Amino acid sequence: MAIDVYTDGSCLGNPGPGGYGVVIFNNGKRELSGGEKLTTNNKMEMMAAIVALSELKDCNEAINLHTDSKYVIQGITEWINGWKRNGWKTAARKPVKNAGFWVELDRLNSSMNIKWIWVKGHSDNEWNERCDVLARTAAGNQ
Repeated sequence: MAIDVYTDGSCLGNPGPGGYGVVIFNNGKRELSGGEKLTTNNKMEMMAAIVALSELKDCNEAINLHTDSKYVIQGITEWINGWKRNGWKTAARKPVKNAGFWVELDRLNSSMNIKWIWVKGHSDNEWNERCDVLARTAAGNQ
């Protein structure tokens, strides 16, 4: 049986104070959150996934990672191989934004069995909504 993980990022202004929220269902439920004083929404979306996967790095089970970030989903499942082939440059030959985050997310993704699942944000998905609350609270505490 797969471990279910939900993640979300938030930013009060973009850039501005930001936060991330994570809910992990693995032998019970764990909630994680944190943030930065000056960041972007995309960075916090990525940080949520990185924190969640880092918590599970020694796990050999399949992971269903649910996120409402199309940026994260498309980046890790579609764009990343081209970026790596191009030396972390986009098709337009510009440096990939947030490359350090992508390198870490790629490292984690490559060593784990992860199914990336997009969920529509603010659509009454209980655990996506909980992650949103955790992320916004963390952003507000910066």
